Amino acid sequence: MKLLHPKLIDLSLGRVERLLAKLGNPHKALPPVVHIAGTNGKGSVTAYLKAMLTAAGRRVHVYTSPHLVRFHERIALAGPDGLTRPISEEDLVDVLSRTQTVNDGDDITQFEITTAAAFLAFAEHPADIVLLEVGLGGRLDATNVIETPALTVLTPISLDHAEKLGSTIEAIAGEKAGILKRGVPCIVSQQEDAVLDVIAHQAARTGARLVVWGQDYDAYEQRGRLVVQQADRLLDLPLPALVGRHQLINAGTAVAAALELRAFNIDEHAIERGLTTAQWPARMQRIDSGPLPSLLRPGSELWLDGGHNPAAGLALAQSVADLEERAPKPLYLIVGMLGLKDAAGFIGSFRGLARHVIGVPIPGSHEAPFTPDALADAARSVSLSAEAAPSVEAALKRIDAIELGAKRILITGSLYLAGHVLALQEGVEPQAN
Repeated sequence: MKLLHPKLIDLSLGRVERLLAKLGNPHKALPPVVHIAGTNGKGSVTAYLKAMLTAAGRRVHVYTSPHLVRFHERIALAGPDGLTRPISEEDLVDVLSRTQTVNDGDDITQFEITTAAAFLAFAEHPADIVLLEVGLGGRLDATNVIETPALTVLTPISLDHAEKLGSTIEAIAGEKAGILKRGVPCIVSQQEDAVLDVIAHQAARTGARLVVWGQDYDAYEQRGRLVVQQADRLLDLPLPALVGRHQLINAGTAVAAALELRAFNIDEHAIERGLTTAQWPARMQRIDSGPLPSLLRPGSELWLDGGHNPAAGLALAQSVADLEERAPKPLYLIVGMLGLKDAAGFIGSFRGLARHVIGVPIPGSHEAPFTPDALADAARSVSLSAEAAPSVEAALKRIDAIELGAKRILITGSLYLAGHVLALQEGVEPQAN
């Protein structure tokens, strides 16, 4: 796609509003919208909600970013059979071409023109609901042109993208809470007290009704089940399909959202089915077969997760600690990260768990990544044994040579690295973000 703006990211609403007006304001002709923002868990909550709505017989459009392997993943359309699939090549070329033609060379970022094209596709294909994931922040994100969504959701908020959103948790929370709208309920996931204060202030200012974790609902594991509790209701549900203790938070948030969408009649059976069938690649994804696992000794485990900030690191560390408790194996990390991330903060979460860390490059990333040597240095700075490797394949071969026997390996640090790994598994070239 031709770059029409000097910056890859430039948070503003003016350009996308101008473009949408030229397109006939397709964002005003959408089915009801659920607008989802937050630092971690947006994708997982979206995946659970999509699965629950689909199980309830609803047709669901979905907008997410970034993509992992193919650009088409960002715009997923409900089909006549009720299933949601990535937009076809023909439809993607059509909406992007029309959008670029109408834009006529005006300043626009890639995310803005993609968002406008998504709204065009969503308006022209029938569906019952749109799940709309914020790209970055919220207040000035291109998706925030939706004036009256049916529901907003704030997943856990933590420090990330400080160079764009602010250097404090309060500043970042203020940007995320910018999706709150007057009269529109907001499901608030588990948050720090400082974040809740900011969200409450924004809700008072806008007149949004909050449904808050720990106040209006709660979710926890009990006897191998997920219990979701509200003031007047208790649901005894199966554990979510996605791996990790943090997924209890994401699943509980999605259940609260489903219950708030009363007009869609998402019954308990649909909620159960959604929890157990939800799929979201590169979120503690076990890779059992294919080119990369074939490089490892029998009995070894290969896991993939796109987590890339300290809060995600803590959640992942808890997940691998739980795996270690159930089935002990030496843990090795393969890490690639974009250069603006807190590498030491992320990797440090695995101190005492990981036996060794190997830093790798991220081929084709749109932002400059850390060099493998810099990542190895970051790991050593938090007292972890580390080295660098020129590729994921080389790192896997190195790990296999370090010691005999089965091992547990987690490839992590970036969704862009995760996309590269999935492309290696499929034998294709990932499309640039």
